[in-house]
Amino acid sequence: MKFRRALTAGCLAVTGMLLAACGSGGGDGSGPVTLTFQSLSDQPGAIAATNQIVDTWNKAHPDVQVKVVPAGWDGVFDKLTTEFNSGTAPDIIHDEAAGIVSFATDGYLADLSPYLSDKTRADIPKGVLDSVTVDGKVIAYPTEMQSYVVFANKGLLERAGVAIPTGPTMTWDQLRQIAKATTSGDTYGLGWGLSSPTAAFVAMAAGFGGQYFQGSGADTALTIGQGEMALPEMVDTMAHKDKSILPVSLTQSGSKVLASFYAGQVAMTIQGSFQAANIAKDAPKDLDWIILPPLAGSAGPAQAANPQTLSVSKDSKHVKEAAEFIEFFTDTENLASLNEADSLIPATSSARQALSTKLGAQNGWDVILSSGEYLTSAPYLFVDKYAQWKDTVATPAYQRFLAQQIDANGLASQLQDGWKSISR
Repeated sequence: MKFRRALTAGCLAVTGMLLAACGSGGGDGSGPVTLTFQSLSDQPGAIAATNQIVDTWNKAHPDVQVKVVPAGWDGVFDKLTTEFNSGTAPDIIHDEAAGIVSFATDGYLADLSPYLSDKTRADIPKGVLDSVTVDGKVIAYPTEMQSYVVFANKGLLERAGVAIPTGPTMTWDQLRQIAKATTSGDTYGLGWGLSSPTAAFVAMAAGFGGQYFQGSGADTALTIGQGEMALPEMVDTMAHKDKSILPVSLTQSGSKVLASFYAGQVAMTIQGSFQAANIAKDAPKDLDWIILPPLAGSAGPAQAANPQTLSVSKDSKHVKEAAEFIEFFTDTENLASLNEADSLIPATSSARQALSTKLGAQNGWDVILSSGEYLTSAPYLFVDKYAQWKDTVATPAYQRFLAQQIDANGLASQLQDGWKSISR
């Protein structure tokens, strides 16, 4: 997924054509090695950037050719499950940390630690590298990431007499005050699409010291304390005490809320950083929009990262060659090009710097890239039943809380009791 679609569970049939396309090729001495690369990129710019990187590699490496096998994010977990079980997995696997960790735990992925160059290892922030490390083994290279950022209608803020934050970060209290100041009549200070709130609440809890999960695999405990409750309670306060959040937005997707932002019905909206590209393309020409500094809670501006990844099948006949291709794919120039096309945040410091130098403050890139400095490992990535808890327990409980059907104590109880029920 591109951080905004949910993975599904279960098994789906894969067409014979796709199965035939997957797996190692060549290597019998009769010709060049052929590596299959199952790519999930679904945006035209990212597809073009991926193909360009592959073409450049193929021209420079006649003995190791890479063949792109286009796939899609929908049903990727089921597809990979079928491929691994049938022995038809591609050599190079595009996924995300939340989806790939379980396959690593089950022994389907190669350990890339011996192939990860010292240069690349030093270029990946520790928290991000931790998100693709299982039992001390690097099971994927991180490539692209997103953060949650605040998009603002500069004109509405200025008309409300708001001092626009300009520091490296801004606090949630500042956001609350700006939202109150810009709420007037039919205009609300904030619109936040929280129809599926769990991903945002869990990711941004890191800014309040919230982790939710301790342990890994089946041996995991869930804690709902002050750090985990801080953000839901802040949203509740803004929505129902300050009345500064557009009520309907709490039941909408992030994309739906953008229409209210474009119409001037909300002064600010919290969205995945990738939405900058959509806003730049779709917003009215007279909308003077900006991105405010990264949000910081009591523990700072940290957010949990779920990076897109490139892994290698353990059954590949050419693990070394596949790893060498991934090293090439994730070098500074290539990773910067891919993330610019996908409007995401590079997983390496050098690629972020390259994009920063190239794009500056254009379309909020300076803030988006700076937010990447605060992304860190997400404990939920290593939890076997996280997806089940998220879909069947957490999301319905958060929805009831935001609708004022249960209070904070009820929310905490439902989150904890639900986890105990499914983790027995």
